[in-house]
Formats: sequence, structure tokens, C-alpha cells
Amino acid sequence: MIVDYIDSHKEEFGVEPICRVLTEHGCKVSSSTYYDARNRLPSKRDVRDQELKPEIARVHLENYSVYGARKVWLQCTARA
Repeated sequence: MIVDYIDSHKEEFGVEPICRVLTEHGCKVSSSTYYDARNRLPSKRDVRDQELKPEIARVHLENYSVYGARKVWLQCTARA
């Protein structure tokens, strides 16, 4: 999430100044941490989450967007 924030503002301010301001405000992140995170391959969990998002959104919308996490999970596992 912080990496996405830095990505969206790095053209305007630069990576190092953003990291410095974040660190001054209690969110310790170095520029090397940012670059490592950008170059890291997604974890198996991240890949699986991306695969499940469309199914979760579909179940949620089919039920008038009123189902919470528990009911969406129950419906998704019942179909599997």
C-alpha cells in the first residue's frame, strides 16, 4: 500500500523525499525497501487473492451487495 502511494507520487516529489517525510511521520520506510518491494515477485497468496477477486465480487453483486465476508465465503466454498 505504501509502495503504491510512493509510485503514484514519485514523479512529482521523488522516491527519497517521500520516504524521508514518511519516516518523519512515523512510517519508517527507506528507499531501498521501496525498490526491493517493487522488484519482488508476488507471493502465492497474492496470486491466489487476485484469482479469487472476480468470484468474490460476482457473489457479492449477485446477492445485492448485502452479503458480508462470512456469507460470501460460505457461498464460494459451497460451489467448490
